[in-house]
Amino acid sequence: NLPQIGVRTLEEDPTLGPFALPAEPVKPFNRKDLDGWKQKGPTAKSHLTVGTAKLDPGNPRGFIVTKGGHELINAKGGGFDFYTEAVFGDAVFEVEVMVPKGSNSGIYLMGEYEVQILDSYGRKKLGGGDMGAIYGAAPPRVNACKKPGEWQKYEIHFRAPRFEGNKKTANARLLKVILNGQLLHENVEMKKATPGGVDGKEKAVGPLMFQGTHGPVAYRNIVIKPLK
Repeated sequence: NLPQIGVRTLEEDPTLGPFALPAEPVKPFNRKDLDGWKQKGPTAKSHLTVGTAKLDPGNPRGFIVTKGGHELINAKGGGFDFYTEAVFGDAVFEVEVMVPKGSNSGIYLMGEYEVQILDSYGRKKLGGGDMGAIYGAAPPRVNACKKPGEWQKYEIHFRAPRFEGNKKTANARLLKVILNGQLLHENVEMKKATPGGVDGKEKAVGPLMFQGTHGPVAYRNIVIKPLK
């Protein structure tokens, strides 16, 4: 089983409390296969694979996927959302992402709070669905989106919601969202979960989920670090 991050209890470590940080960086994707990942639909109908993705020169809205690479790829649109077996609380999530022209995906922290992925290259006016938006909560401050087919890096500092039993006592917060070195958000409070998550329920810990139902998307260098 993969490490369970941020889920130690008071009984296990009274000095840390129930929201302990991961002690060291964790890489939930082994760069070889889909071990440690679940999908929201039958694998026989999935487009999720491991390999190398590049823009299709004959169709810039799609990928050519070859074997032997180390990328986590939703090769076509209309697939299924996919998420880690491991669950996380407070953490810094780093991930590189690549999309073809016009494609759409999303990063769901704890499986419930979405940071948008969209080909927004060159757009002057940004909305709640553009690259770097916190979906349903805040558009990005600037357009940091690169061209389709180029790798882009997210760094997301996330504070999980707090609970006492089943009662939520504090909302989740995205403390920082950085895309390609540019700060897009600071201290955005999430009063509720984003639609389309793992189960729509807020909780103390949850998986990292990527949206696979919309367009082609590739991910690599997925690292979850302690939130300091």
